[in-house]
Amino acid sequence: MKVTEHLSKAKDPLISFEIIPPKRGGDVKGLLSVIEDISKYKPPFIDITSHAAEVYYDETATGIQKIIKRKRPGTLGICALIQNKYNIDAVPHILCKGFTREETEDFLIELSYLEIENVLAVRGDDNGYNKPVPAGRSANVYAGDLVQQISSMNEGKYLEENLLDAKPSNFCVGIGGYPEKHFESPNPETDIMHAKKKVEAGADYIVTQMFYDNKSYYNYVEKCRQAGINVPIIPGLKILAVKSHLTTLPRDFYINIPLELSNEVQEAKPDHVLDIGVDWAVKQVADLLDNGVPAIHFYIMQNSRPVNKLMDKLKLHKKIF
Repeated sequence: MKVTEHLSKAKDPLISFEIIPPKRGGDVKGLLSVIEDISKYKPPFIDITSHAAEVYYDETATGIQKIIKRKRPGTLGICALIQNKYNIDAVPHILCKGFTREETEDFLIELSYLEIENVLAVRGDDNGYNKPVPAGRSANVYAGDLVQQISSMNEGKYLEENLLDAKPSNFCVGIGGYPEKHFESPNPETDIMHAKKKVEAGADYIVTQMFYDNKSYYNYVEKCRQAGINVPIIPGLKILAVKSHLTTLPRDFYINIPLELSNEVQEAKPDHVLDIGVDWAVKQVADLLDNGVPAIHFYIMQNSRPVNKLMDKLKLHKKIF
């Protein structure tokens, strides 16, 4: 079922999650344990991040060797597992960076084979490696270009014009939203203008970057509505769990952490930080639910412990999904 169908049919707010594949050569058992754990909350869908190839340099006996490889492969296999073993809709992330449009089309066709109906279209992080585009091929530069390609496939328009037995795809397309503005955008208004263009190109819903001040989310939604963006906007949350999050989250995701929260975490003992983060998230969730959000999306990656503690406290507060 499509994400938008889940949202329209739900009688109560939904809870969804985002996970990350294990590192190359790692063990998938840990991630399977996480999926088993979060499945008890009956999420209608789970997002699976995707990662392009990166450049690594190894020092060998003959000198420095340049190696190009994907650090976290496995998105397609994990999607198939979630969809078919757990009967939860999988939402793979589709990237511009690191993939040609032809590779993207092949990946989307494979998703269609698996009857996966949802994708999240994102540009992807700049990992310092610009993959060469072979002659005769092309690449999507921005997420809006990627949305347009998926929309064209939904209309039965493929890059390979003579594709036999080609039928229109049926993807529900999500995009990212930035309550505190995308770091490359000069101002919030320009950022929202880009979001509107993606919606006009065919995006069906927005899921936001993590935030720790709900006012940022409410302001973002209001500005989107004023700009004529009427698709569902799902708030994304991440539970602050360790002291290092005070530096890594702002550095990696260009977000602000409220002074009240950062002061409390800085003054706390390390083993008390998770409780502080959970309590903060409880207040965020309760306020979001009181204000009628359609769903809440949790970035958990490969650690379900914080969300388990959160759900236990929400039950005590009688704010449950």
